[in-house]
Formats: sequence, C-alpha cells, structure tokens
Amino acid sequence: MTFDPLNPPKIVVIIPAYNEAQSIGLVLAEIPAIVSEVIVVNNRSTDETVAVAEKAGAKVLTENKMGYGHACLKGMAYVAQMEKLPEIIVFLDGDYSDFPEELLDLVAPITNDGYDFVVGARKKALREAGSMTPQQVFGNALACTLMKLFFRATFTDLGPFRAIKYKRLLDMNMSDTTYGWTVEMQLKALRNRLKYKEIGVRYKKRIGVSKVSGTVKGTIFAGVKILGWIFKYSFK
Repeated sequence: MTFDPLNPPKIVVIIPAYNEAQSIGLVLAEIPAIVSEVIVVNNRSTDETVAVAEKAGAKVLTENKMGYGHACLKGMAYVAQMEKLPEIIVFLDGDYSDFPEELLDLVAPITNDGYDFVVGARKKALREAGSMTPQQVFGNALACTLMKLFFRATFTDLGPFRAIKYKRLLDMNMSDTTYGWTVEMQLKALRNRLKYKEIGVRYKKRIGVSKVSGTVKGTIFAGVKILGWIFKYSFK
C-alpha cells in the first residue's frame, strides 16, 4: 500500500462483538498501526469483552439492541460525530477468524487504485479446514450465484472483513440490523455502481462458537435475511 506519509488516509475499524473476551485482545493486537481508531461495539456481552477491549486500547461502545447490524450502525453513529471524518471504514469480526494484518491488503485498492469497496473473500485455498460450516459455504455460494444472475455481480463471498470509502458508505443509507448487513452493503454497492473488487483473504477457525452458523436458528434466520435482500432488490 502506498500513500502520502505527510497526509495518510484516516482509517477507522468497526468491530461488532458479543462475548468475544477470549479473542478480541488477539484481534486488536494485530491491527496495523496505520489505523487511526478501533471501535469495538459491545452487543450485550456477558463476559469480559469490554474490559479486554478497553485494556487493549480500543474505543468501546455498547449497543443493547441485539444484532450485527445494530452494532455496526452504532459504530457508524459514533464515527459521524468525529471532528475529522475518516476516508475509509473497515469492518472486522472480533472472533479472530480473520487475519487483521491483511487490512493493509484490503485498503490498498482504495488508496492506490481508486476502488470504492473491497471485500475480503474467504477462498477455499486460503481457508483452514473446518473454518466455515457446510451451511456457510452453501449459503455464500447461493447468494453470490443469485447476485451474479440478477445483477451480473462478480462477488464470490459475503465475507465480513471489508473496507469501504466512508462517503460511499454514507450514500448507502444502511438499514439492516441483523444478519443481512453484509449482503445489503454488496447489493447497494451494485445499485450505486461503486467500483468494487474482492481480494482473497486467509480464514481460520474462530475462537468460541459462532452466534450465527453455530445454531440452527441463527443459520435459518441468516439465510432468510440474505435471500430476502436479494429478491427485494431483484424486483426493484
């Protein structure tokens, strides 16, 4: 990644977190120093997530409305009040399944090549065995196939590790409060004709149990939300 060392881009990371005390410190320790601020949004954790994140130097917010999207929106509301707004927002999970140092690879197409939006794709060759459940693999493939069919999209994954220009994110007027957040962003990137791309990122088994794919209810609800967004947009 290249940028003007006298005027580097302001990058802010938003991490939704629910009971990630075992992993959040590891995530925060590996975020590159180029990041201006890291926001951890505590989504009603009952463990030591808040204490660990604060000790590691993150700005910790609390969102009592359960839901991945609720947490992301809380982080965005905080960003909107900053005296100096960021150029780039990076979304990252708190379960240590991603490699935070690859943030540099995610933002490089934005800073170097004028892209608006970059998704970290959890490609099979880069994934640790067992890091994604069969239902996750199938759901991602189905969603991306439908986006290709309806919108000629080139996405292959709904990976949560992603970077986007802050102004373009605001233009999206994001609204999903639960599991549809990632696909909503990708659909709105298509609708708004953003310059986007995927880059392959490594992916390992998360620490702890997934709140989505780790339960039957979470898996079904996530699938319904994702397909709902796709079909909603396909008939607009």
